[in-house]
Amino acid sequence: MTTRIRVFHGEELLAHSDALCSVYVDAFRAPPWNEDEGKATAFLGRLREDVKRPGFTAAVALSGPDIVGFTTAWTTLTPFPTDRRYPQAAAGLGPQRTTEWLCGAREIDELGVRPAAHGTGLAAELLETVTTGAPGGRSWLLTSVRSSRAMAFYRREGWIQATHPSPGGRGIAVFLGPRHPARALAAPPL
Repeated sequence: MTTRIRVFHGEELLAHSDALCSVYVDAFRAPPWNEDEGKATAFLGRLREDVKRPGFTAAVALSGPDIVGFTTAWTTLTPFPTDRRYPQAAAGLGPQRTTEWLCGAREIDELGVRPAAHGTGLAAELLETVTTGAPGGRSWLLTSVRSSRAMAFYRREGWIQATHPSPGGRGIAVFLGPRHPARALAAPPL
């Protein structure tokens, strides 16, 4: 069966909450994420607010009637937010780069694909769908350095790591998208 991508720009995505919750658990159940039903419920709680953010965009992958993957994104606010893991991103980049590189850019929040669809190119297609049309090519995301699989995936897709926390640590790394104009300015790892 072929997979098709459907794009959402707001609260209409919430009609698929149960399926998104199911994909979330499947995608993030394994280490290093170790997410469970409780974390999926918390994700849905955040999603109810996230769909109201400026520039909210989601891409959902459908195989027949079933959702097999999704990604969510929005425009990063100015001034740079101070909740969630934003302070870690800002600490890694410094105030000037945080404002110039991330504020007003397309921020990728979640990217989840059912394990049965791993290796099919679906995650790359979902990521490309939500980053196409990013303001000035500026898109970014953060991920845990504990997930070598996620880090390797983003690198393969042309994303450049802009912050370099301790490899053995539990921190997060900021990645700039393939068309981000500041990619050449990102510091390479030590």
